[in-house]
Amino acid sequence: MASAARVALVTGGNSGIGAAIARRLAHRGDAVAVVGRRGALCDAVAASITSAGGDCLAIEEDLADSLAAARIVAAVRERWGRLDTMVNNAAIIKNLPIAELTVELMDAHYAVNVRAPFLLTQAAIPLLAAAGNASIVNISSSSGSLSIPGQSAYGFTKAAIEYMTRSYAAELAPMGIRVNCIAPGPIDTPIHLTWAADMETAYRALRDATPLGLIGQPDDIARWVDYLTASDEHYVTGAILHIDAGQTLNGWASAIADAASDVGASGPTEAARPRA
Repeated sequence: MASAARVALVTGGNSGIGAAIARRLAHRGDAVAVVGRRGALCDAVAASITSAGGDCLAIEEDLADSLAAARIVAAVRERWGRLDTMVNNAAIIKNLPIAELTVELMDAHYAVNVRAPFLLTQAAIPLLAAAGNASIVNISSSSGSLSIPGQSAYGFTKAAIEYMTRSYAAELAPMGIRVNCIAPGPIDTPIHLTWAADMETAYRALRDATPLGLIGQPDDIARWVDYLTASDEHYVTGAILHIDAGQTLNGWASAIADAASDVGASGPTEAARPRA
């Protein structure tokens, strides 16, 4: 078992926001476990961290598997014997009208976006409680606060994550575990390549969906994770932080659908994918 000053676990850490979080936490000196379904990408992120002098463990797991959480926490325990920070970032998103959603697709969203953070939190409680001033950060989405046609499956899971954050913050506080949530708006990540052939038009629509007219970068989210999980931060828990260029301000929900209809990919349900 290797020794480490502080240890962080990041799900969905193989690309986009998760990779940025993993690299930022490693840069401040944390040992980091990077979890993702695509092993080669996890290995690449881990290699970039270790080549910079950091300590990183790549864990290939599919969080849709209900047994994955126990294996992940066991791997962290075996490697470092402690856990100070857990970031529940992994998620899936498939936009479809309600009439076209299947039970299988709804279950898939729930399994990864809600059940996995629950199981990971449950499995990690002993390590987090032993660490002292430990921290969980759940990554939600602006979709959890907006009414976007076609995003019901994804949106309800993100709303659930925000309730989970508040509930767990109250329950775990006596154990010295803080629980917070970040809800990103449009972020420049590879996920947009999965639904738009014309990225210039797609990104213009995403910018138009925010009052500031901006698309964020993965590190715009990572720096807030860094703050919330810092060793000298001890007062913030139960917070839902909307880091979204104002996307969730009143009156902007309709702008998302209006802007989306101009993208031409597959209609307004596909144009507001908020994050990777």
